Amino acid sequence: MAPAELNLTGTKVGCNQGDCGACTVLLEGRSVSSCLTLAMEAQGRPITTIEGLAPSLSELHPIQEAFVQTQAVQCGFCSAGMIMSAKHLLDHNPHPSEAEIRQGLSGNLCRCTGYTKVVEAIGVAADKLGGASAKEA
Repeated sequence: MAPAELNLTGTKVGCNQGDCGACTVLLEGRSVSSCLTLAMEAQGRPITTIEGLAPSLSELHPIQEAFVQTQAVQCGFCSAGMIMSAKHLLDHNPHPSEAEIRQGLSGNLCRCTGYTKVVEAIGVAADKLGGASAKEA
């Protein structure tokens, strides 16, 4: 089945070269560019897309809530990849500094924002998830 047949439309193809991060998913909890991942590499392994992040259809994951709360979404094209990169970061570093957040997003490009709101959202998400994000690098 094609992704559209499964209604999995959140993960975007941006550059198709692994440069933009729009297609970021978690493969066994590891952040990967889906455009560079062969289907046979993923076969039988757990994959989390943006659609699988929220606990249910009626509620958002705390990272998604933080993106809404801080207005970190502009056109939305890169948001799924940013959120999945944030998930990977916060899973491995629940107390990131601003510099660590920026480093964690280094594989994600956005044309609409200066990343300030996105960095703020990840700090808010860290707080929501029980981590205390450092406010300065």
